[in-house]
Amino acid sequence: MLIELLGETVAVLAYGILGILLLALGVAVLDWLTPGRIAHLVWEKRNRNAALLVASNVVGLGIVVTAAIWASEGSLLDGLLQTVVYGLVGIVLMTGAFLLLDLLTPGRLGLLLVDEKPHPAAWVSAALHVVIGAVVALAVM
Repeated sequence: MLIELLGETVAVLAYGILGILLLALGVAVLDWLTPGRIAHLVWEKRNRNAALLVASNVVGLGIVVTAAIWASEGSLLDGLLQTVVYGLVGIVLMTGAFLLLDLLTPGRLGLLLVDEKPHPAAWVSAALHVVIGAVVALAVM
């Protein structure tokens, strides 16, 4: 029983660390897509649009990572590899959807989302992140 508990604890730590790294990568990509430093906009400027964008990105990727862990089969190494691949697919699809939305809407989406005034485009983009996360999660399962 103790050996099994230790093995499961290692798995939880490995998946947790991997999840944190994937979420950090997702936020880094989001930072790359938008003007200015996203951390500065959220924590220092208290920009609601940027905060909504980061939060939806984290939720969407969290859904993907959770589904990937849930659906993982085989050894811990196989499960971690599957989680990395599906997490990266989620990041790529969220990035693509963000860029497509930017092409299909007036103005520069990144500029609107970091504006100090609340903008409805932030909600549209946020919904897109969460929905893409759900789509990838469902495809994984």
